[in-house]
Amino acid sequence: MKRNVLITGTSSGVGLEASILFAKKGYKVYASMRNLAKATVLKEKIDEANLDIEILELDVTKVDSIKNAVETIIQKDGHIDVLVNNAGAGFAKTTEQASEEEIKWVTDVNYHGVVYCTQAVLPYMRKQKAGQIISVTSVGGLVGQPFNELYCGAKFAVEGYMEGLASYVSDAFNINFSCVEPGGISTEFMTSAVGKTVVEGQMATGEYLPIFQQYMDKSVSRASEGAAIVFQTGVEVAEVVLEVAENEHPPMRTRTSKWGEDLCELKTKTDPDGTKLVNQVKNAFL
Repeated sequence: MKRNVLITGTSSGVGLEASILFAKKGYKVYASMRNLAKATVLKEKIDEANLDIEILELDVTKVDSIKNAVETIIQKDGHIDVLVNNAGAGFAKTTEQASEEEIKWVTDVNYHGVVYCTQAVLPYMRKQKAGQIISVTSVGGLVGQPFNELYCGAKFAVEGYMEGLASYVSDAFNINFSCVEPGGISTEFMTSAVGKTVVEGQMATGEYLPIFQQYMDKSVSRASEGAAIVFQTGVEVAEVVLEVAENEHPPMRTRTSKWGEDLCELKTKTDPDGTKLVNQVKNAFL
């Protein structure tokens, strides 16, 4: 019997590439996205390689949409074996400058969506006493970064959420939890992040402007001088997601590049994959 995988945010980037890789590996893939009008590229890939991928509408900011997608899979196949929480969006703006609506949006897309998707699949994984939940977070879920504090805050929340679940759900119900932590990704995700700041004319102003200019100059310089080192492709990150899914003993967390490892070293050196901490928490509380 094929393992079923539900992947969110598959219209482009890591989600699209992961859908293709999982299907080629023999999974039945349910590729979900908020806007089905953006499914053109994925549909072309499905037709080209005759991939076992079904496209579903799923908006991670809407609980009813999530529940409907999960119920569709259960009614068709009766099981969900892997959930990949991939949907997310970049955001770079000062706390002072961000509107209430923007703060809610960046938290909903990057954190609440993970919780609601996980909440929707857990009952089925618990009943089948097997499952795997992988959340694509970020090095920003371990290291706070300039002008990204709201995004990092949401990703930090995902890391803590997954870590908390791993401390008691895994042993009781044979459900594994993992965070995949990319650094820079050369995909539509980065375009979106920049679009929320510079393109829309919402870059930092006033006393923040000199710092923001310094930040942007450093970002451009880093991209031009070491793009191959800093920025990964969607395929490269998707390959790590698949490796975690295929791992009999998956890590609690894993970075996807040397650049990411170096950035997070002070927080991860003594416990690179997060398993020591989870075990320590289990011993302390259970």
